[in-house]
Amino acid sequence: MAARNHSTVTEFILAGLTQRPDLQLPLFLLFLGIYVVTVVGNLGMITLIGLSSPLHIPMYYFLSSLSFIDLCYSTVITPKMLVHFVSERNIISYAACMTQLYFFILFIIAECHMLAVMSYDRYAAICSPLLYNVTMSYQICSWMVVGVYVMGFIGATAHTTCMLRVHFCKSDIINHYFCDLYPLLTLSCSSTYINEVVLLCLSAFNIFAPTLAILGSYTFIIASILRIRSTEGRSKAFKTCSSHISAVAVFFGSVAFMYLQPSSVSSVDQGKVSSVFYTIIVPMLNPLIYSLRNKDVKVALNKMFAKRNFL
Repeated sequence: MAARNHSTVTEFILAGLTQRPDLQLPLFLLFLGIYVVTVVGNLGMITLIGLSSPLHIPMYYFLSSLSFIDLCYSTVITPKMLVHFVSERNIISYAACMTQLYFFILFIIAECHMLAVMSYDRYAAICSPLLYNVTMSYQICSWMVVGVYVMGFIGATAHTTCMLRVHFCKSDIINHYFCDLYPLLTLSCSSTYINEVVLLCLSAFNIFAPTLAILGSYTFIIASILRIRSTEGRSKAFKTCSSHISAVAVFFGSVAFMYLQPSSVSSVDQGKVSSVFYTIIVPMLNPLIYSLRNKDVKVALNKMFAKRNFL
């Protein structure tokens, strides 16, 4: 990714969230706190699932994978963002920018498809409980997770390869706090038609395909739940899905707002708030949503603390 072969720009300046000096320290402390909670929450979830044998089932195997993805793409973005708040100029090299773009796209696409896989797991558990162990065997679950990352690698490779063809010579200031697709394309002095077509097609696929899979799964799930006669049974079935529904609504809502809109300068400015939400807030919220609204996680957490206190 040698800059000289693709662009007259060898480094970029990230504009960040705000240029107001009086907000730099408060924002640094705020986002540092959020990042610490994100790291502790997601690592804690991965550790808890790994050490607690009752959680060694497909649902929590996928949840552990989701926590890993959240941890990774938050780490791709947040540390560099924190540097901006304590430095006069937030400079990033061309190679580092393309690397950040690649891994951000990889993990953000992986999250989209992981949420779809988790909805299918809930469908299999509620609509076909007798066949669940066969439908969601360890081998099938492993292949599903591999498929999630393959989708991420394909999307990241396609977007980054197209971006490497773009020549940057208009400006070196990225109107964002990380190297994202739309802000980079606005700096191009060459044609971005191919990039925009690839962006629209892949964004539509990676947002709508998982969304349709999730909606389809929950259509069958709701129909199956409504056939349950006991109120207690219905309540239990709904509770197993409530955490996932919350995570899906928060994530896909903010991603769709950012990537399914015209690529204009004004939309980039407005999209910063949406970007903060799904790149920084959502990775922090997911472990909280699943721990506070999931009985099995609460029980496993209490047992772990009880064992530690006993020792």
